Amino acid sequence: MDFKKALKDKQQLINKRLEELLSYVDAPQIIIEAMKYSLFAGGKRIRPILCIAVCEALEGNLEDVLDVACSIEMIHTYSLIHDDLPAMDNDDYRRGKLTNHKVYGDAIAILAGDGLLNYAFETLLKVLKRKNDKRFVDAAFEIAKASGITGMIGGQVIDITNVGNIIDENLLVSMHERKTGKLIEASCNVGAIIANRYEYLEITREYSKNLGVAFQIVDDILDVIGDEKKLGKSVGKDAKNNKPTYVTLYGLEKSRELAKEFSLKAVELANKIDNTGFLKDLTKYLLNRES
Repeated sequence: MDFKKALKDKQQLINKRLEELLSYVDAPQIIIEAMKYSLFAGGKRIRPILCIAVCEALEGNLEDVLDVACSIEMIHTYSLIHDDLPAMDNDDYRRGKLTNHKVYGDAIAILAGDGLLNYAFETLLKVLKRKNDKRFVDAAFEIAKASGITGMIGGQVIDITNVGNIIDENLLVSMHERKTGKLIEASCNVGAIIANRYEYLEITREYSKNLGVAFQIVDDILDVIGDEKKLGKSVGKDAKNNKPTYVTLYGLEKSRELAKEFSLKAVELANKIDNTGFLKDLTKYLLNRES
């Protein structure tokens, strides 16, 4: 299998469907423009790709899973818009472009994030109405929980309330499991759910947990040694803001070892889900990424 081509094909498929979903929406033009500004700012589409890849590996239907996967990307993008706001991480650039609030102002940026979150669930509910199938109820619940107060929002709360604090390993892991890991986990679990292969959920949960930890450790490493041009944002921001990270807790070399260790566990589990090798190659790609 040509991994790079398969990855690009999935990215293009997701981009095309996201464009379709946001076309001809009866809403003020400025909010659609702001939503699309961040949604099409050059994201790698990792979460929806995971969702589609797991579903297809388990012989699920692409038509069933595509809009569900796109809703996950909308939620991820909303979180980035809000994360960049002055009251949160106060970032000027994201993926090499000015952040949403720098272009549209704080108020529209907040509403653009809100718009993407709500439109994600509108998209999910449209699928549910069309299919009238319990699988889509289970998928929506999985996504809602992952993006809510016990998931992504809860992790962000731990993050912003511990700036400048020395935290232990358990709290650091809990923060990242929620802030980064839960939406990655939901992406994989939803792929299995839509494929109607509930018996694989234990494996998808373990795969995604290991992948999520490795993904976050690599993020923390890149904030220290990454190339700003490739990252599309400034490096050293975590240290400047006194944020707890895997690098501040373990150091650079130990963090690299941990990222590799968690990735290898994820690869072992990926092989139990997918015999095409795509998930295995995607896991390795994320370990060795530069942005």
